[in-house]
Amino acid sequence: MTGPSVSILIVAYKSRAHLPRLFDCLDAQTFRDFETILIDNASPEGSEPDAATQARATHFVANPINTGFAAANNQASKLAKGQWIICLNPDAFPEPDWLEALMAATKRYPDVTAFGSTQILDEDPSQLDGAGDVYHAFGIPFRGGYRKPWPSDLADGQAFSPCAAASMWRADVFALLGGYEESYFCYCEDVDLGFRHRLAGGEVVQLADAQVRHMGSASSGRLSDFAVYHGTRNRLWTFIRNMPGALFWLLLPPHLAATLLLWAHTAWRGAGPAYGRGLGDGLKGWGQAWQARGAIQAKRTVSLSGLIRQFAWSPLSLLKRAIVLRQITRP
Repeated sequence: MTGPSVSILIVAYKSRAHLPRLFDCLDAQTFRDFETILIDNASPEGSEPDAATQARATHFVANPINTGFAAANNQASKLAKGQWIICLNPDAFPEPDWLEALMAATKRYPDVTAFGSTQILDEDPSQLDGAGDVYHAFGIPFRGGYRKPWPSDLADGQAFSPCAAASMWRADVFALLGGYEESYFCYCEDVDLGFRHRLAGGEVVQLADAQVRHMGSASSGRLSDFAVYHGTRNRLWTFIRNMPGALFWLLLPPHLAATLLLWAHTAWRGAGPAYGRGLGDGLKGWGQAWQARGAIQAKRTVSLSGLIRQFAWSPLSLLKRAIVLRQITRP
């Protein structure tokens, strides 16, 4: 007996208001061979999925404590029966042909093991919420095209990593990579996984026609202390863990300079203390991240030149949150 083609993993926290719309979107999918695994990560009383929503999921698990976005997705992936797994945020609402477009891409790009969706800003569909995660060489990740006009000529392209809000991974590859790094709790876990995937020689295709509307930061807030703290800490750990040796020492000074500039910018926006705590705890965790990099780098198969080509290098791309997609080359 075989399982479904796709397992959709949904990790919810204080998401009761969004889940009915999400399941309505999944019910409308033109591609039907999928299961849904809903994990509620100890939402406060009154904000957890109601009984009707729980019944709409193929599998529902209520965690007694909030284990974090990373750990809960790993937990859901171990329950999944599909050849492909999709991480889908509770506030990401797919268009009816979204799954069909994703599955068609697996035939169009048979060697690719991870795919990203075009994320449309839910509050203003003329703008993008993101077209793939970009990793700047200075060690600063960002969502390409975030809150920028949706370009009419947007096409498929190679992204550095797929945004976890609506990403698809071949299940065996996700497991082989070890899933998301659970010490991150949340934020940057998708970039860290994407970096490890790149180091192991993996490719990511960002799909123009696989579209979701995304609210973004619905449970934590875009510039909340929680988001700033975890984003700052985990960004540093991602650089330490994943940047290969020669590039690490070359790019460490600009990474630290960019980190300080971002601190000043964040302080100007009122979240400086949270940034400082995140940076401080990131430095405290340097040893643990450095220890992890040994195992990660031992598995690297991609050449330095091949990796370098996947970074964004222009400072303008970082300042403008530009879409950075490379041409797809097939043998």
